[in-house]
Amino acid sequence: MKEATVTIASVELEAQISRLAELGLPLAAAITVDDLLYSLPRDMFEREPYEYLLSLLGAEVEREPWGRWFCDRAWSFDTECVYGPGAYVTIARNLCRIAGRPDAFTHLRDHVDLESGEAWLEYTIGGRRQRWTVEVCDDWADTLVVSYLMDDLEQQGRRFFQRDNGQSTHLYFLDEAAAHEMNELLDDRRPLVPVLGR
Repeated sequence: MKEATVTIASVELEAQISRLAELGLPLAAAITVDDLLYSLPRDMFEREPYEYLLSLLGAEVEREPWGRWFCDRAWSFDTECVYGPGAYVTIARNLCRIAGRPDAFTHLRDHVDLESGEAWLEYTIGGRRQRWTVEVCDDWADTLVVSYLMDDLEQQGRRFFQRDNGQSTHLYFLDEAAAHEMNELLDDRRPLVPVLGR
């Protein structure tokens, strides 16, 4: 007996961009369709609607000028990223960026010593000083500490959602209704789920 195959209808890239913007994931200022097409051909985006676009939104543009993100509410977080001091500061700053609160953490600093296995992260938010002991596991991020950062940043009904992609995870900062609508667009292909473990 032959298995039934599901055919996904093609959706124009510009229509996908417009729909995701309505749901809270607009392209960042000055980012263009040409920037997206520099990374992947149009037919890939349109053959699997929203799949490639959602994945790429959390990345940096792959051409000059460097240091530009495709979307300010998404981040492709490679959890194998802890190589020494500054790693958790970078993680915290990226979470602040996608939460739309770039200055939420003040007095932000970390210590990471992979050889001794000692690491910590500290910062102030809303007048509260936070200090977390970080578990060292080679160069993998301590996802429990990352979840504490997320807890401190979530507000006004918006929270962090993720789509798993192996060692990396795509993070998005949305409200529940937007995440639900995106999952309907994806038709159960690697759905967005709330970040768990908190």
